[in-house]
Amino acid sequence: MKVCIRKRLFIIFILLIAVSRNLIAQSDVIIIEGQIKDAQNKERIANAAITVKGTAVGTVSNSEGEFILKIPNDINAKYFTVSHISYLTKTISVNENAGAKKTILLEPQVIQLGGVNVLKADPKEVVLKAYEKIKKNYSLNPNMMKGFYRESIRQRRDYISITEAVVDIYKLAYDDPRFDQVSIFKGRKGVNVKKADTLNVMLQGGPAVLLYLDVAKNPEIGIELINWENYHFRFLDFVTIDDKHNYVIEFAPARKLDYPLYFGKIYIQQDNLAITRAEFSMDISDLEKATRLFIVKKPQGMIFVPTGTNYLVTYKEQDGKYFLNYLKIELKFKSDWKRKLFRNNYTVISEMAITDRREVDVAKIPGAERFKPNMIMSREVGAFYDEDFWGKDNIIEPEEAIEKAIRRITKKMEQQ
Repeated sequence: MKVCIRKRLFIIFILLIAVSRNLIAQSDVIIIEGQIKDAQNKERIANAAITVKGTAVGTVSNSEGEFILKIPNDINAKYFTVSHISYLTKTISVNENAGAKKTILLEPQVIQLGGVNVLKADPKEVVLKAYEKIKKNYSLNPNMMKGFYRESIRQRRDYISITEAVVDIYKLAYDDPRFDQVSIFKGRKGVNVKKADTLNVMLQGGPAVLLYLDVAKNPEIGIELINWENYHFRFLDFVTIDDKHNYVIEFAPARKLDYPLYFGKIYIQQDNLAITRAEFSMDISDLEKATRLFIVKKPQGMIFVPTGTNYLVTYKEQDGKYFLNYLKIELKFKSDWKRKLFRNNYTVISEMAITDRREVDVAKIPGAERFKPNMIMSREVGAFYDEDFWGKDNIIEPEEAIEKAIRRITKKMEQQ
C-alpha cells in the first residue's frame, strides 16, 4: 500500500486540558551536560549529534547548542563523540566531563578538493545510485529504537502547547516496504489555557508521521526523489559529516503536479553513496493546493494557510551501517477570520532524536499499543505519565524559551 506523507502532515483544531510536571533527576546514570560552539566564531551549533562511542546511546543539541547526555553506568562508557556538518568530529572522555556544564568547541573542517572525486557524474545519477545502494548501506535487520519526541505549538512568540514523550520504535529492515511502528513509553503535556481559550492548534500524527521522513526507508513518499522526472538536480557543495566527504545535491521541482513538490538538499557520502542527511521544504506557492494537504478541520469562516515548511532527517553510521538519528518538522501558518479583525501566526514544531538502539530482543509492537497516524499525541500521552517520568532516557534539552514556557504553564495549571 502506497501512502503519501503529503496526506499525513496536517493539523486539526481541538480543545485540551493538560497537566505538566518538572523533570526528575536520575542517580544511576552519568550525566554529561554542555553547550556546543564553533571554535572560531563561538556561535552555537544546533542539531549536533552526541553519541557514546561504540554504542547506540546518544542525543542531539537544541537550537542553542545545549545538550544533556545520560549514560547508563552499566555500559562502562569511556568516550563520547560530538559531530556536525563541516566540523571535525570530537572524541571526549566521559569521566573527565561528568558533572559541571562544559563548553565543547568544534573545529571547522576545510575540504581539500584534491582528495575529492570531482563531480564527473550527473547529480541525478548520484542520487539514483544512492538509492540503489540502500540495501548495502542500511540495516536489513529489524531494530528496536528508543526515541525522545517533542512537539510544540507557538502563537507568535508564546508557547501555547508542549508535549514530550519517550517512545519505543520497531524499525523494520530497509528492504521491508511496510511502515515502522511506534508506541508511547512515558510522556507529559502542558497547555496554556488562557491562549487556548481563543484558538487551539494541534498536530495529528506525532512520531508516526515523523518516521515517514526517513527518506532512505520510504523513497516513494514525501519528497519522492525516485520520481526523477519531477525534479531538477545540481551539485551545490561538498561538506564533511563525521570526518567524511559528502556531496550536497540540491533539488527543485521540474514541473507542476496536482500536489506540491519540494525544494531541498540531500547529502550523500562520497565513498559509499550513503544518504546521510536531507533538508527540504514544500513548495507552497499554490496556497490552495498546499492548504488542502494540511488542514483537516477548522472553524467555519476561518482562513488558515501555511506560510512556511521545513523538514530535516539525519543518519549516523555505526559498524558500517547507517541508522536514523534525528527528525524534525517545522510548519508555519497564518490565521484570519473573514470579515473580522483577527489575525495570528502559528508555528508547529515536531522533532524526535533516536537515543538508543538494539538488534536483540526485537519484537513487533502489538497493534493495540501502536501510535497511529490519525492519533493526536496530546490526547494520548496523559495516560503515560508517572513520577519517574524520564527514567534513564535521553532527551533533547529544552531551549530557554521552551523551558520558561514549561515553568509558566506548570504554575498556571497548579493555580487552577
